[in-house]
This record gives sequence, C-alpha cells and structure tokens, in this order.
Amino acid sequence: MTPPAPEISEPTPARLLVVRGAIGGTLMGLANLVPGISGGTMLLAAGVYPGFISAIAEITTLRFRPRSLILLASIVSAAALGILLLAGSVRMLVIENRWVMYSLFIGLTLGGVPLIWRMARPASPPLWVGCALAFAAMCAMALGQSGGSGESQSGALMFLAGVAGASAMILPGVSGGYLLLLLGQYENILGAVDQLKTGLMGDSTLLLDAMTSVVPLGLGVVAGVVGVSNVLKWLLARFEKPTLGALLGLLLGAVVGLWPFQQPSAPVPGDVVKGRSVTEANLASFEPKDWPLERFDPAAGQVGGALALIALGLGVTLAIGRLSRSEEP
Repeated sequence: MTPPAPEISEPTPARLLVVRGAIGGTLMGLANLVPGISGGTMLLAAGVYPGFISAIAEITTLRFRPRSLILLASIVSAAALGILLLAGSVRMLVIENRWVMYSLFIGLTLGGVPLIWRMARPASPPLWVGCALAFAAMCAMALGQSGGSGESQSGALMFLAGVAGASAMILPGVSGGYLLLLLGQYENILGAVDQLKTGLMGDSTLLLDAMTSVVPLGLGVVAGVVGVSNVLKWLLARFEKPTLGALLGLLLGAVVGLWPFQQPSAPVPGDVVKGRSVTEANLASFEPKDWPLERFDPAAGQVGGALALIALGLGVTLAIGRLSRSEEP
C-alpha cells in the first residue's frame, strides 16, 4: 500500500508556524547586523529554513499557498522589526562586550548543526566532500577579512551589496556582514538606513538622498533572494548530498570567524583602517567600533564564562529546534 505523501501528513499548526517564523525572523534580523553571524543560520536554528526556501521559490513561480505566505510574512516582518528596534543595542553590546557576545553567537550557530544533520544523514562521500569544500571556503573568508576595503559608493556597488546581503539570508554560515565589509559597503548601508529613518520623519532632502542608495540596495536584495533560493532548491533536488554537505560546512566554518577572545586595538599613524590612512591629524576621528581587532590571552574566568555562554546559546537553539521536529523535510 502506498504511504501517504508528506503534504497529507498532519501539518504544523498555523499558530506554531507564526511563532517559529517570528523567532527565526527576529534572530535573522539581528544576525544581519553583526559581521560573522549568518541570517540563514538563525533560520536553520529556528527550524524554518526549508519552509522559507520553499516559500520564496513558490512565490517566484506565482504559486501562493497560504502556509507559505504566512511563514514568509512572519519571518520578514519580525526581521524588519528586529533590525529597526534592536540594531543600536546589539551593535553596542558587540562593540563593548565582544567576547561575551561572540561566545553566545558561537553557541547559537552550532545549534543549527543537528538540524542540518537530520536532513543530511546517512552520511556519504559526496556529503563529506561538499562539507570540506564549504568549510575551507569559510575559513578562507574569515582569514581574509579585513577592514581595509574602500569607502566608495555607487548604484552598482549598492546593488551588489544587496545581492551579498540576500545570500546571507539564504545560505547558512555565510555572513552578510562579512561580505559587505569585503565590498567596503557595511558602513555605507548602515548610514543609508539611518538616513532613510530620519527622512521618513519629515526631512525630504535626506529621504531623497537615502533613496539613491536604498533603491539599488533593495533591488539587489530581491534579485539575491529570488536567485539564490531557486538555485539552492534546484541543487537540493538534483544534488542533495553534496548540497547538504556544503550547508553543513558553511555552518561549521562560520564559527571560525567568531573567535571570542579578540578586542579592538587603537590604530597608530601609518595604519590603514576602513580604507583610510591613519595620520596624527585624523587619528581622533576613528571610533572604537572601527578599530582593528587583535587576539588576546583570556583569563581563566573568561574561558569559563565563554564555555558557559556557548553552552547557553547551543541550548537555546536546540530548544528552538525542537519546534521543527514536525516540519516537512
């Protein structure tokens, strides 16, 4: 007798779908504020990643299932609110308590590993090859990251930045902040968003100025989400094991860039920070958030605290992940 299709099995209740979508969207919004954290990883940790990919792919092919629309709306609205309401607080916490926040982020990130592993098992050689290649790529990205990118700004660069940021929403382990830093557009985008908020309060000049950056950025985000989600769905359908292995490698490799025991180091004349040469005249203009990072030897208490925070973050994402047990594969 033919077993029932997944679509006929008892679906996740709509209320639970909204809760999980809101949790995943909020975490994704916060993750996109911090270089080193992937929004896709947070969606994976909340157990809504497969549904999010499917929903995007369905909408781009003009299929509008109520469940997909509900999930997509809850994720997008929660992500937007998280960015608008908590952006300043999260950035200050990272700047002032980096080792604390990065330890927590490591735990949150690793919490997504069991979720991907459940989709990927049983293991096979293509799975491990995909995992190794993606892990190596993430390590190269982490080691090659620097704040020395230029500060140039154009419509084409903003469009490319939007595509890069969108890929971070789709691919677990890929940090939009990393990619934007490498493109030299991280601060430009934060400034454009802040300008847009001020302009919406009644300053038409600032609003028009912000739109010259926000419009190409938004177009890039749409193009990136649509393109990457459909490509990923196609890869999962035709090359499931290597693709899932690559996702696992991206997730594990994301931790490399989150080594918690690093702190800002004040630049000195002759250094290059964010594409600008440091001189005696402009030294005071570099804020602590722009200072280059250097590793330090942690005290015993910091090591213990970091391990506890990693365990806390891991426990949180594992608890959230339990909500995904009934999600369709």
